[in-house]
Amino acid sequence: MGYRTYTCQIARDCGGCEWLAVPYPIQLRRKQEQVEELLGAMAREDDAALEPIRGMDEPVRYRHKAATPFAHGPRGRVRCGFYAAGTHRIVPCETCLVEDERARRILNSVARVAERLHIPPYDEDRGVGVLRHAVVRCGWKTEDVLLVLVTRVDELRDPGRLVSELRAACPEVTSIVQNVNDRRTNAILGRRCRTLFGPGVMHDQLLGCTFEIGPTSFYQTNPEQTEVLYQLALEGVAGSARVLDAYCGTGTIGICAARESEDARVTGVEQVTGAVACARRNAEANGVQDRCRFVAADATEWMAREGARERFDAVIMDPPRAGSTPEFLAGVAALAPERVAYVSCNVVTQARDLELLRKRGYRLEHVTPVDMFPHTRHVESVVTLRRR
Repeated sequence: MGYRTYTCQIARDCGGCEWLAVPYPIQLRRKQEQVEELLGAMAREDDAALEPIRGMDEPVRYRHKAATPFAHGPRGRVRCGFYAAGTHRIVPCETCLVEDERARRILNSVARVAERLHIPPYDEDRGVGVLRHAVVRCGWKTEDVLLVLVTRVDELRDPGRLVSELRAACPEVTSIVQNVNDRRTNAILGRRCRTLFGPGVMHDQLLGCTFEIGPTSFYQTNPEQTEVLYQLALEGVAGSARVLDAYCGTGTIGICAARESEDARVTGVEQVTGAVACARRNAEANGVQDRCRFVAADATEWMAREGARERFDAVIMDPPRAGSTPEFLAGVAALAPERVAYVSCNVVTQARDLELLRKRGYRLEHVTPVDMFPHTRHVESVVTLRRR
């Protein structure tokens, strides 16, 4: 890999790709050093392998989810783009180096359609207006494109014409959903959804499995590197007959585990009931419903009650950036699985959690950094552990 760098006209204002001017090999080296600094001592003490970072061959066009806020512009225009770093000032963007090529054009088209139909953008200072955000998800292995329009109110003036104009401007869009967020919040999505066009969901593929993705579903932004991430986790629990997938979401890792090994029986636990329903549909779509069950429950509480009566050979955990909790980690240790695969989007909190697992009888076996977000400081990490 050469020392090529990339350029972007709005990089300084946008701030999203803070390392864009840094050659990619140097980015990878910095991220490797970050993981070594945080996890290296533990790896050496446990005689674990700290593997080289898994980067991308071509670190562009990797984001298959994109979003824009909307705001009032001069002479009835609707502004859209990115928030400038540390502000709510919108920086216009015609194309983004790291997004799917379709995404930004679709988002900009929403603003132009809103202007023609006189749909007022949201004014966050006064809490008035209609159109707050748009979010687009583009399939990686499929041609599906899901467009989500986030509004402050349920009512849309002439939704039929809105859909017609959007389909004419963006014929590649396969589904349009209205999401209603009536709260005074910085969170993009609200709780209520209404399908305006198409099935209201999209589908994509990971490791040969097909997954349904709804307007509020969690699905990794960079599916190409997600396959790398998942494959490392699956290698860490290979040969395990009974697998617990904690923080399972819509079941992606667990279903991939069941597809990879016909001997695997997977239990997924997730407290969001809508995600559990989606996970069950995903299991059936991939023909593994007889070997996957999904439970709507808090994982920590479930392990202390129902889970305590079962035996698991392996646990896969993929917590949010805040990491896990001492109670959850104690629950994992109480189940006494032979192996644990810990997928993390925050190595700082992962390091904290690994120390607790080590104190409860586990040792690190493999540590592998994965670059999910080129041109940023973020790095993911997959750590596999074995019971001493």
